[in-house]
Amino acid sequence: MADYPGFIAIETGEDDGLPLAIAWSLTDGRVKQTLIHPDDSWIKEDTNAMGAYSIEELESLGVSPLEVIRELENDHFSATLYTSDNGDDEAALARLFDTYGLDPFVELAPASVLYPSITPGEWHRQRRETFSELGLEPMRPEHELEVMLSLHQRLTEDD
Repeated sequence: MADYPGFIAIETGEDDGLPLAIAWSLTDGRVKQTLIHPDDSWIKEDTNAMGAYSIEELESLGVSPLEVIRELENDHFSATLYTSDNGDDEAALARLFDTYGLDPFVELAPASVLYPSITPGEWHRQRRETFSELGLEPMRPEHELEVMLSLHQRLTEDD
């Protein structure tokens, strides 16, 4: 079995890329995922931007943004990670790093660039179909990863 590329997905709240949950894959296809404990600087008095989570859930079950950065660094330092290209991942990742005045040490690219034999539009169509086939939800990071890994396997079987 060939190594998988690194895929990443970040679930965000309604407030400029507020990172709530993150998942990324390892080269062997395993997935790491966690909720993110919001940094105090991210929370305003009237914050109701936590998506499907309560602030209590994120604070009690999430890990600190710095722990997320450290774990990501251990797994993917100076790597390109591939996203579903929904636009929120880059803003959310920047927010994680900006909290500590750090420059991101990973680069993000759309996963569709991995498959030159199909158009980005075709990749997105197959992604939607794979979500449906697997009965998964598009905005959950661990589900995004499962779909991208499954799609990668399908699209590279012939190679």
